[in-house]
Amino acid sequence: MNQILIIVFLPMLAAIIAGLGNKQLGNVAAKSITTGALFIACGLSWPIFIQFLNGSAEATVVPVLKWVASGALTFDWALRVDTLTAVMLVVVTSVSALVHLYSWGYMDEEPDQPRFFAYLSLFTFAMLMLVTADNLVQMFFGWEGVGLASYLLIGFWFRKPSASAAAIKAFVVNRVGDLGFMLGIFGTFLVFGTVSIPAILAEAPGMAGSTIGFLGYRFDTMTVLCLLLFVGAMGKSAQLGLHTWLPDAMEGPTPVSALIHAATMVTAGVFMVCRLSPMFETSPTAMTFITFIGAATCFFAATIGCTQWDIKRVIAYSTCSQLGYMFFAAGVGAFGSAMFHLFTHAFFKALLFLCAGSVIHAMHHEQDMRFYGGLWKKIPVTFWAMTAGTLAITGVGMFGVGFAGFHSKDSILEAAYASGTSMGSFAFWMGIFAALMTSFYSWRLVFLTFFGKPRWAESEHIQHAVHHHHEHLSDEDGDADHAHGDHGHAAHGDGTAGYHPHESPWVMLLPLVILSVGAVFAGFVFQHAFVSEGTGEFWKGALVFHEHLIHAMHGIPELMKWMPFIVMSLGLLIAWYGYIKNTSFPAAVAKQLGPVYTFVYRKWMFDELYHYMFVVPAFWIGKVFWKVLDIGVIDRFGPDGAAWAVAKGSTYAQRVQSGYLYSYALIMLLGLVGAISWVIAG
Repeated sequence: MNQILIIVFLPMLAAIIAGLGNKQLGNVAAKSITTGALFIACGLSWPIFIQFLNGSAEATVVPVLKWVASGALTFDWALRVDTLTAVMLVVVTSVSALVHLYSWGYMDEEPDQPRFFAYLSLFTFAMLMLVTADNLVQMFFGWEGVGLASYLLIGFWFRKPSASAAAIKAFVVNRVGDLGFMLGIFGTFLVFGTVSIPAILAEAPGMAGSTIGFLGYRFDTMTVLCLLLFVGAMGKSAQLGLHTWLPDAMEGPTPVSALIHAATMVTAGVFMVCRLSPMFETSPTAMTFITFIGAATCFFAATIGCTQWDIKRVIAYSTCSQLGYMFFAAGVGAFGSAMFHLFTHAFFKALLFLCAGSVIHAMHHEQDMRFYGGLWKKIPVTFWAMTAGTLAITGVGMFGVGFAGFHSKDSILEAAYASGTSMGSFAFWMGIFAALMTSFYSWRLVFLTFFGKPRWAESEHIQHAVHHHHEHLSDEDGDADHAHGDHGHAAHGDGTAGYHPHESPWVMLLPLVILSVGAVFAGFVFQHAFVSEGTGEFWKGALVFHEHLIHAMHGIPELMKWMPFIVMSLGLLIAWYGYIKNTSFPAAVAKQLGPVYTFVYRKWMFDELYHYMFVVPAFWIGKVFWKVLDIGVIDRFGPDGAAWAVAKGSTYAQRVQSGYLYSYALIMLLGLVGAISWVIAG
């Protein structure tokens, strides 16, 4: 298992070399080092996963170094490799390697490429640290590392105000969640006397039913700890309430979006809940809360995805919604299904984001789908890859055979229904409604982008690109009329102002093809390992696996099993009717819904709510401290008070310093007379 050291630390080494070497190293060298490191890590990760798949590997812990010994708090830096780690290693390294390769084409015109690739590798290293953690402090180290890397990557184009604002927003919102996570870690150490994950999980069942005192009240110990830890997961995995940073994260380059949304940051919360599943199992209250938040997020994010026009934001809210599925699966005890969906989601979500990047690349950085249309003939590879991703996310399949999302998402919905609880039933129906909307907004994206009449001429971005293209030709040929004449036919022929979308280079298309294979086959090939009867042997204690729940899933009514397929078909039909058959229909519906549509389009007003709840009061408090305390008190009695008096006094005192001896003698004499007079008078 020494290869685990190479898998984890090679991306860190590559990040250091590329980051410190920067311009001196050059673009090609920096890209080659970081991309090569990730492909090596990926190549070493798959054999580990396959060994666990075959049952030929056992959980091991590889020590790195002695870390902390302070009183009762002692722990080493060690890398834990079990089934759960093996799954995450494959997900993280595979997607990251392909994102690195894709970025060769997407970031080709970026002058600061070494910094970008160094950040990508740093991001990957931090996530690998998190998933191999053997104790909670090491997990927190990786947890904060992905937060730092996301801040750097979202704000990569830091001269762009919106990118800087989005990076700060992601950082601040995650600090709220991380406070809960830290308190959870502190509380866990207080209760268990250790931060070692295996030791905590071994002792957790014995703590069920115990209470802890706080401010004169008694609370269930495990409920308090689990809820605090889950607050951290809500921030990192963008669940309802702490989700507002996720859509704004689209300000970063598109490959960053694929990495954040598919393999690293947002999956950290789901991984943590599954890793600590024996803890969460001891608190029915915490499990119910997780189910509710997951189901609510699943539904809420899907509604917003139906109204957005920015191609990346649609996919971003899709991520938010799919994470909701994973959490309510964990909440009903189907931790295997949660990890299965995390696994398949990584492939089709990375594919969708990279396809969106290919479309944006073809359309000269235009992201508004209203200015697309008719692209399927222009960029065919991207079209077929995006179609594969859409078939996967919408869960197309029947009779036990289908695309990736069909197997993983259906297993989650069946588990929620089979759980037999009222909250499980709530999660099932929220998931069904979300599946309907997922199908609608996913096919809406495909139809708006690839079908219908080209609408490129309406885009300012495209017009600007064509204008510069014409200028360039004019400069080269010395004949403006000739340049415009060459492109005049296209302008009149298809109404696209002479712009010709082009397919991306092979270095961007190859990752799309590879991810398409995962989106098509990952669910069918690996379903027996993740969510079948007897699968408990695959997990080997890496998480809680309920065989009885798997058995109950087979016994649910046939109609409930077919519901996901029915609503998926309905969503496809509505999208086809609204965006192919009768294109005036969506606008008419939006007008009819009026304020409801506006409310959803404005993202349920969460940004406005938080603005008035937190931002405005914070500015008001800041102004009070500035105007009243700083200027009114500190400045008044400080620089404008005591300091002013000293300055004035010194002005008068310096006049006494004449430099003449008789003046000093007179002053001394007066002082002596004064002193004697005071003594006599006393």
